[in-house]
Amino acid sequence: MNLSPLSQRWSVRTQLSVEYEIVETYGLLDPDNPELLTVPEGGRSTATRLVILDHSVDDLYGTRIRAYFDRNAAQVDYLTLPGSEENKTIERVLEVARRLNDIGTNRLSTPPIVIGGGVVADVVGLAASLYRRGIPFVRVPTTLLAQVDVSVAAKTGVNYDGYRNRLGTYSPPPRTLIDRSFLATVSARQLRNGMGEIFKMALIKDLRLFELLEEHGKALIEARFQDSTLGAGGVSGAVADEVIARAIVGMAEELETNLWEKKLQRPVDYGHSFSPLIEMRALPELLHGEAVTMDCVFSALIAANRGMISGADLDRIITVARKMGLAPSHPLFCDVDLVMEGLTDTVRHRDGRQNLPMLTAIGEVCFLNDVTELEIEQACKGMASLLNSRDSRLSSYSEDGR
Repeated sequence: MNLSPLSQRWSVRTQLSVEYEIVETYGLLDPDNPELLTVPEGGRSTATRLVILDHSVDDLYGTRIRAYFDRNAAQVDYLTLPGSEENKTIERVLEVARRLNDIGTNRLSTPPIVIGGGVVADVVGLAASLYRRGIPFVRVPTTLLAQVDVSVAAKTGVNYDGYRNRLGTYSPPPRTLIDRSFLATVSARQLRNGMGEIFKMALIKDLRLFELLEEHGKALIEARFQDSTLGAGGVSGAVADEVIARAIVGMAEELETNLWEKKLQRPVDYGHSFSPLIEMRALPELLHGEAVTMDCVFSALIAANRGMISGADLDRIITVARKMGLAPSHPLFCDVDLVMEGLTDTVRHRDGRQNLPMLTAIGEVCFLNDVTELEIEQACKGMASLLNSRDSRLSSYSEDGR
């Protein structure tokens, strides 16, 4: 038999247009508010939909949520999941998929609704992206972190093998619904957790947002982002709306041009260069936004030691973090070997380059690919100094006395 030496090749080229909306609506659980009933393509579905709640939401709002769907004669099946980071696992994804299967979820017309924080939203998002190779879902973030960060993101993910978000997909829900009134029942610590991501956005691109946090951050947390009486240190709802809106718009601007992360120099990776591994090693001690804040300070120390930002800016960054109740340091950020291990994994994630977002001013970044172990050691010493002192003035700190 003679085999032809001919080599053949085919190329398939296509495009996928992606559009999704983030809707801010007040009184989402008012039975007369139609937003929860609307499916992404418009109209309503009469078939059964799965509504997934995180355990805290079920405790606080479960009765109201069930009353909402009952009043609207909607066919709903409920699933409650734990919302802690330790439960962000592939097993929870399979639990959601099994329930979708049990109720006979349609390909398009019965999108599941997830109501809760970022952990449950990520779990459900990953399940939806895998079920029937991808179905739409509706996301209702109820924590500050989820409203300003998860609400915009296209990514889903779960932790795996000791690493944060090691398994995941890019699968944005067609609709995300935000209601600031949910924040009234969020704990002060969880609000500070969300402030960590807002703090990051302010540092990388929005001086006005940083100034709002500087002036009102503590009061916003105390008021739980609700309209409060002015005159006794209160803060207006307009300030809360502006802070949330600027964080969401800033994130959307960054993601819109690089949704699939084909470009690995991403300003929004600020605060996420050294912290992912540390956060996992510290579980359950550190929340995500707390670890991000510390990473922001760690990176600012590197920038200050290089002379890229002034000592005054460094002091200002640390002061604002502390004013909002966010600790700027943790003992694990003083462990040079662990920080270097975290950076090594980040370099793999960024395809062999550091691509470290680094401040050149508050609200501006550049990227570095030549940060040395000596610089890491210097920054770790700076983090140790922060642990040992409540003084935020580190402008005189540097290995070379700068």
